[in-house]
Amino acid sequence: MKPRDHRIIAKGKRNLERRLARRGPELDGKAVLRGGNCRYEMAGRTRALACGGIGAMHALVRKLGLDRAIDRRVRLLKIHNPYFESDHVLNIAFNVLSGGTCLEDLELRRQSAEYMDLLGARSIPDPTTAGDFLRRFDEASLLELMEAINDVRERAWAGQPAAFFERAVVDIDATIAPTDGQCKQGMDLSYKGVWGYAPLIVSLANTREPLYLVNRPGNTPSSKGAAGWIDRAIARLERQFESILLRGDTDYSQTEHLDRWDAGGVQFIFGFDACPNLEALAEALPARAWRPLERRPRYEVKTRERTRPENVKEAIVRERGYKNIRLAGEEVAEFDYRPGKCKQAYRMVALRKNLSVERGEAVLFDEVRYFFYITNVRDCGAEEIVFSANQRCDQENLIAQLKSGIEALRMPAGDLLANWACLVIAALGWTIKAWFALQIPEAGARRATLRMEFKKFFNRFILLPCQVVRGGRRLRLRVLACGEHLRTFFATFAAIRQMNSG
Repeated sequence: MKPRDHRIIAKGKRNLERRLARRGPELDGKAVLRGGNCRYEMAGRTRALACGGIGAMHALVRKLGLDRAIDRRVRLLKIHNPYFESDHVLNIAFNVLSGGTCLEDLELRRQSAEYMDLLGARSIPDPTTAGDFLRRFDEASLLELMEAINDVRERAWAGQPAAFFERAVVDIDATIAPTDGQCKQGMDLSYKGVWGYAPLIVSLANTREPLYLVNRPGNTPSSKGAAGWIDRAIARLERQFESILLRGDTDYSQTEHLDRWDAGGVQFIFGFDACPNLEALAEALPARAWRPLERRPRYEVKTRERTRPENVKEAIVRERGYKNIRLAGEEVAEFDYRPGKCKQAYRMVALRKNLSVERGEAVLFDEVRYFFYITNVRDCGAEEIVFSANQRCDQENLIAQLKSGIEALRMPAGDLLANWACLVIAALGWTIKAWFALQIPEAGARRATLRMEFKKFFNRFILLPCQVVRGGRRLRLRVLACGEHLRTFFATFAAIRQMNSG
């Protein structure tokens, strides 16, 4: 970042602080939001672009060699006239990063000469051509596309501190992608009574990156076929990480695979169904085997704790005499247990929730519910197993971002495989966000950007209004905004430019 850029940002910050520091009533007694004498007119020679941050994302993709990796592994087109496979894939991914929510938004990019100049393209595929490209995929080419992205993912991880590679935490879950269409091949009725698809998501919790995305009919059981994709993730990650931890809910405690994963040095923490025999074993434990579970505070109070507000919801439930289940306490214990399909016993952690069932002010009765977690991790306490299993719920935030953040689960095509391709390519937009975050030099900003929701990332690092200036065999993007986040953006872009091309 040039010294001049630092001065511009610092000056803009000072001006903004002085402006916001002004307090007191207006002299004329009018409202503050009074509007202005606005006029619109076309610029003669100056050209600008709203989403100037796409230039940095494209530079990152090219430095990592994603375009070349896609062209090597994915062969769908007999003639490249003029577009290659990577052109189609990146065109859809950059549309998502630019705020597009559907394939039709590609036409907005085609109508922007500045956008195409930013990508160094004479033209980009239109929505119809993009839809035709998605319909060309079969299962083999979809796998090749995901493996091409995973090949490049390892280059994006390069340069991370040694602690980054100590343990890879893999989360597994499925979700429902509803659709209102009636003629979409592969759609079916889910267990919730919703028509649509049931994608399986295997993700890396360390960076919130989706490793494998598998589209399936809506009535597919959550864990069906998951073991094969988990094995692929293990084979991919064991080359980079010292250890691997698998996490999933009760649907993924597939006992026929536990011995094999344990023999391969893979650790796991899976939820386990509270069967009557397990509850009987837990109830037979002596009282000294149970320990109170103290939950960690959600955050650390740095000044003084604020007064807790009144629980309005609970007050209404009590006033109207509704049934209310209140948590009275939690306890943990553990014992060894050998599932029927396993040849050895594993550690079973039992969580006992003591509940008070109330109606109004009256306590009806006390209730005990059990939750179980099977694991081969033996170097930590039972409390840590419960906390780690609960942290798997963070994958729900990733799924929420894939659904409503980048709109990857819209399922716009007419068949299952085309929608699978659209899901993988749209999710690539989220993956590029993670790759950009990993290149941020400052550790605190890197962690914050990795956990940042897409809307905030879009507003900070993509929605950068830029003046587009071509000349001297160079394309210059002059940022027409000012803010502290630009220091992070420029520092990261400088780091991207210094990377060796893949």
